[in-house]
Amino acid sequence: MKVGQDWAKTLNPALESFMPKGFETMWPTMSAEMMEAMMGKTFNPEGLDAKSRLLLTLHGLTIMGAQAESQVRLTVRHAREAGATKQEIAETIAQAAMFGGVPAMTKAMELATEAMAEGTDKDRDE
Repeated sequence: MKVGQDWAKTLNPALESFMPKGFETMWPTMSAEMMEAMMGKTFNPEGLDAKSRLLLTLHGLTIMGAQAESQVRLTVRHAREAGATKQEIAETIAQAAMFGGVPAMTKAMELATEAMAEGTDKDRDE
């Protein structure tokens, strides 16, 4: 964290005390169109769609464990925006337990549940 803060300070002194939770608060999600442009088939029309890429990202973040809390919440919100169901998110996290262990899976499930509880009525229906 210190190295990242030092780097950020060289770019902008106000960023010295910036924390991941601050980014999450500032930019909780991006639109489905933006995600598809950034993470979907825009640059690789034959490649994975944004939802698939986000589920893969969630899998990797789950394996990383508690060091990626903000990133897990952000990725869950983005995956929901890209069309992932609660079931798909839960299965992705559960699958990661094989590689990251049950404690990492449990933490990611808690974070995902928290992120989905913040969602819209549409999110609660699925």
